[in-house]
Amino acid sequence: MALIHLIEGPIGAGKSTYARALGDRLGAPYFCLDEWIARLFIPDRPPGADAAWYLARKDRCVEQICDVALAVLRAGKDVVLELGLLRSADRASLYEWADEAGFEVRVYVLDAPLHIRRERIRLRNLERGPTWSVDVTEEMFERSSGWWEPPDDTEYATRTILDIEQA
Repeated sequence: MALIHLIEGPIGAGKSTYARALGDRLGAPYFCLDEWIARLFIPDRPPGADAAWYLARKDRCVEQICDVALAVLRAGKDVVLELGLLRSADRASLYEWADEAGFEVRVYVLDAPLHIRRERIRLRNLERGPTWSVDVTEEMFERSSGWWEPPDDTEYATRTILDIEQA
């Protein structure tokens, strides 16, 4: 049975780097929310667009990514998802979707100290390497960092969660 490999953690934790490597190792397609947002919506983002503008598009992208991922899963292939499900309620919705579709979710949680995550984002903005999708401002970094809710005891008790140590 194909598996959903869900990569989660706060901004700058190393999720994209880890997810790409995992997808390569498993021979599984990697779906990254930030890449979809950057390609589909950022070019048309109006000046002064706020968090509500982003969140509405995020929800539509997650829904479309899940539809595509489901087709891949039904074809018998694992998928690697990096969806930015920072809040436990958002992950609960994904778990419900996966359960209804009949697929297991394996969650990989990455984290790093705030100062390391901030420096990673600063470098990513400068280098614009393979994990860069859009520049992250200090305000965006702080807001996103504040939204992160690590899995709680219930989530650990009911799901397969792996805590990944990052250097």
